[in-house]
Amino acid sequence: MMLKSTTRHIHIYTAEIQNEELVDNEQVLTLDVDPDNEFNWNDQALQQVYRKFDELVESFNGEDLTEYNLRRIGSDLEHLVRSLIQAGEISYNLDSRAVNYSMGLPRVNS
Repeated sequence: MMLKSTTRHIHIYTAEIQNEELVDNEQVLTLDVDPDNEFNWNDQALQQVYRKFDELVESFNGEDLTEYNLRRIGSDLEHLVRSLIQAGEISYNLDSRAVNYSMGLPRVNS
């Protein structure tokens, strides 16, 4: 049975991608960052998310893989995304289908 954790901007699955579909695999975690393309990402910011994901997964090494643990990882990554938008390291994608400033109002230079 596939486990998952989905927040607005972070989706984590115990699955791997095969032929553009998720296939249950309890040995693999797949991370989907910002599936609705709400933000404009640069490689440096995206790599921060991936590094934090790896660090969080490693911190649960030896523990049972549960939806609760996946939700904790997802929540921590969601907080990281919030800090990136607040620091101006990423920005809102104004062409997104769902612009709602869910991580706070955008920074505006005056």
